[in-house]
Amino acid sequence: MAFTMSVAELIAADTSGLLGKHPSWERVRLGDIASILNGAPFDSSFFSADEGMPLVRIRDVIHGETGTYYTGAYEDVYLVERSDLLIGMDGDFNSGFWRSETALLNQRVCKISANDALYDNQLLAYALPGYLAAINANTPSVTVKHLSSKTIGEIELPLPPRAEQSRIVAKLEELLSDLDAGVAELKAAQKKLQQYRQSLLKAAVEGALTADWREAQRQQGSPTETGAQLLVRILTERRARWDAKQLAKFKEQGKAPPKDWQKKYPEPVHPETTELPALPESWVWASLDMLGEIASGVAKGTKRENDVPVREVPYLRVANVQRGFLDLSEVKTILATEPDIVDLTLKGGDVLFNEGGDRDKLGRGWVWRDEVSNCIHQNHVFRMRPYLSELQPELVSHHGNTFGKLWFQRAGKQTTNLASINMTMLRAFPVPLAPAVEQLAIVEQIQLQLGNLDYQEMAIELAMKQSSAQRQNVLRAAFAGELVPQDPDDEPASLLLERIRADRAKRTSQPLTRKTKKYAEA
Repeated sequence: MAFTMSVAELIAADTSGLLGKHPSWERVRLGDIASILNGAPFDSSFFSADEGMPLVRIRDVIHGETGTYYTGAYEDVYLVERSDLLIGMDGDFNSGFWRSETALLNQRVCKISANDALYDNQLLAYALPGYLAAINANTPSVTVKHLSSKTIGEIELPLPPRAEQSRIVAKLEELLSDLDAGVAELKAAQKKLQQYRQSLLKAAVEGALTADWREAQRQQGSPTETGAQLLVRILTERRARWDAKQLAKFKEQGKAPPKDWQKKYPEPVHPETTELPALPESWVWASLDMLGEIASGVAKGTKRENDVPVREVPYLRVANVQRGFLDLSEVKTILATEPDIVDLTLKGGDVLFNEGGDRDKLGRGWVWRDEVSNCIHQNHVFRMRPYLSELQPELVSHHGNTFGKLWFQRAGKQTTNLASINMTMLRAFPVPLAPAVEQLAIVEQIQLQLGNLDYQEMAIELAMKQSSAQRQNVLRAAFAGELVPQDPDDEPASLLLERIRADRAKRTSQPLTRKTKKYAEA
């Protein structure tokens, strides 16, 4: 939907301080000090990943670079050069300078070209985010928000004297450059922590994390059940549960177990280990099917007979199951039958895997720890329930989120818009099985180190929030006219506004430039 307020109403209602101005300044419409060029609707059939002219799309505005190219005809007027100021006109209404090679301006992105004699382009770039954020916050939306070039042109910018504009920009760059450098260092540290987190989890599920622990156990001569011996116990429990379930079914039906009924036991899928990495001597590869009971969930919109009783219960969706954590900020409910509720209610220790969506979501998951009572799961979320409590579910999930990320992407099926894995693939997923006592040692080390990482990440996030708040304070002071002193020798803002109006009148009387088409070089 589009913005419906007037910009004057927006400024009057502002509480951020970013839309203010000094009493001696004027206000000027953005369209009076800059030209606004809307991007062209380039034909997507000419899009390319590696040849033609670079194409600026909405998602490229913040990053200042693109990975999309265009091989069709284009007009010079739609060329974007380095340092051109751009605005994304859908979504969050972001703005930023283009930082890459000459490119083409795609639809729903516009280029803002200020008249430098009248308005400092860098000051415009500092001012725009506050106005765009306010417009975005006051634009009603059912789906995607839309911003028009008409609204952009009507933005009433603060208008200091032209000389004061340059002084404000110089002071802003002095103060904000240090802040920006600090934020860049914080982001680099944040990235290193993320990389270390992945390295830690990889070392955990491959056995490197507990190599010293194993050596100490060997030197002490401590008798330890191996992973292979643990697997035998797990498979014994698997068979026992199947037998008990079948006998209960026969009893419910009032039937005696038929001859050779135990021969129908579904043997577990064995993992394909040919290309798998070597494991520590006491470890063994197992399939997910060997380690736990795997189940799909309830399908949304399932048709039922009218007389079938149902009740409303919470259920997990793909959006709730993230990589390494659960997002339970919005847990929806669904109508389900009692048999479905009995079969699909999650239990503490269940390992969750996403079945489909974008390719990078395949197999993504975490462990359920009874966060929501009587919660079931939908059919796009698989559940693995370990057969033995000695199997640490967090280790299975960490493995799925590290090694499994690429494994599921290779094994998954791709349709036009979605990727998916099925039950057969999930059953065959290979999982490294360490001895039970070593699993406990791994979990202990992971929890300790992840706790330290969480503390460091929280400290970085706090520092980034403080830097952001400080940046806002600097910008508020700049637009309130408090950052640099006013100079009585400056041309007054009122006279500058008269020049702007004269320049606008001159521009509107000029004929339009004739457009010529070119083709991108292959």
